[in-house]
Amino acid sequence: MSTGTVTGGTAELVFARPGDWTDFDRTVRLPRGRDHGACDHAACDDARIEVRLCHPDGRIRQAALGAAAAPLPLIAVRAADWVPAVRTRARQVLERALAADPPGTLRALTPLVLRLGRREQGAWALERFEAALHAEPSVLADLCGDADPPTRRFAARLSLRRAEPAPRDAARRASAETDPATARLWTDAALAAMAARGPDDEAVDALLGARIPMVRAAGVTCLHRAGRSSEADRYLADRSGLVRACARWLVRQDGGDPYARCRALLADPERVGRYAVAGFAECAGRGDAPLLRSLVDHPLDVIRAEALAGLRLLDSTDPALLRPLLDDPSPAVARQASLGLCGSAERLPVGPLLELIAPGRPAHTRRAAYRVLHARGGVAGLRASVELLTDRDPALRRIAGQRIQNTLMSPRGRAGLPLREPEVGALLDRSADLFSRWVLERIRTMLALPPGAGVR
Repeated sequence: MSTGTVTGGTAELVFARPGDWTDFDRTVRLPRGRDHGACDHAACDDARIEVRLCHPDGRIRQAALGAAAAPLPLIAVRAADWVPAVRTRARQVLERALAADPPGTLRALTPLVLRLGRREQGAWALERFEAALHAEPSVLADLCGDADPPTRRFAARLSLRRAEPAPRDAARRASAETDPATARLWTDAALAAMAARGPDDEAVDALLGARIPMVRAAGVTCLHRAGRSSEADRYLADRSGLVRACARWLVRQDGGDPYARCRALLADPERVGRYAVAGFAECAGRGDAPLLRSLVDHPLDVIRAEALAGLRLLDSTDPALLRPLLDDPSPAVARQASLGLCGSAERLPVGPLLELIAPGRPAHTRRAAYRVLHARGGVAGLRASVELLTDRDPALRRIAGQRIQNTLMSPRGRAGLPLREPEVGALLDRSADLFSRWVLERIRTMLALPPGAGVR
């Protein structure tokens, strides 16, 4: 359960997340001024009960714990209070609530208690709730489907400690899970159950249908023991690299050649898929570069981008092929082309690259060209960054400023800049607002530059 309410006072407070209770406590408790919190008991008696429960004065917090309208979530917060008297009284109230209504209290407070368990005095409530949940299997099952991911993880660990689930049940939970950590718990439980009881086709199918790659990969590895290795081809072009790697392993375990099968997926250029290209590149060699280059002219943007990524993976980048693609209408293609050119940026002419970062160019083209110019470094890279400091694109302005600071403040970045270079001094003047006066003087000294007019 991840929603709670406070009904004391004149209006109802609604908190959508467990952490909102601790945020409220912090907001009330932290001093806003020198006289904050200096209220007398009579004035605080008229305040909302939830405000008194979070008051900076421990005596007021302790007195508020005896009120019938005291909300349970704030009582749980006070059970981890730093004042022993407040903490002891809050724990007594919490114990009575657990004894009176164990299911309701556990459902309402477990997400909050988990967060309080990180505090110095929060272990008591966490241990108490853990013991109570062992006696309430129906509540534990409900918490396994809670909207709060930490609560699902906690409930899954307790459930698995309490009893070993059936393979199908654990696999279904893993498949439906959106939190990777919780999915890992259910996946490991499903694998352990199948290792002990034997393969279960329904459980394997559930794992294969999961959204989280790690769960699908586990399902692919289960195909071997289940005698279903022939299904590996379906996952050679999965959207996840982890799943594709497991599928290639499965092909090898079955005596097949994953390279040949991945290459066969590219046999029909009109039907080739994006991830089939990625899968082929992962097991290809440099001799396969011509095949990937032939896909650079494919009509689909995603295929062209994956082909470029594959060429970079094979360390087979051709500046003559990649340079025109910086101006490609597809942002993905331009990005991959720029990544491929970074290693050979020093051999590229600066003028055409500077033209590509001009204000009239598309945003993705400008970013791709700037990536290459920055990789080139030296005066050209610094010049490009300074030009973009006043750009209309806020993202480019921010990136340019960060890169100027990284370049000029690190010995490695300054190493690419010539000493006593007047243009470097002028560029430093234009970027003076990025540095303090002292830092700017130090940079000028290390670059053997005289003091500049831009120093403030």
